[in-house]
Amino acid sequence: MVKNGTRLQSQVCETQVIVVKAADALDGLRCGGVPMVPLGSARTGGEPDAAFAGGTVVGKRYVDGGSAEVLVTKAGTGTLSVGQVPLSLKEAKSLPASD
Repeated sequence: MVKNGTRLQSQVCETQVIVVKAADALDGLRCGGVPMVPLGSARTGGEPDAAFAGGTVVGKRYVDGGSAEVLVTKAGTGTLSVGQVPLSLKEAKSLPASD
């Protein structure tokens, strides 16, 4: 199982992430349709699958519905997904207004 603080990289683009909230689902974490590997591992190269080429945004958190969360530390052209299900961008919480 992937643990909190684990750093991963895509094999087909420049995307790098750090796991903020681990869950069993992250064992199937992909970017560009290809499984992610530990940071520093050899990359297979190639291009992201066209269905998973929406890109990532640096500094943004992506979630799989609440149980798992990753933070993008380097943006790339691949879409983050667990299996065939794309992760969604986590919405920022509104701060209360002060008068």
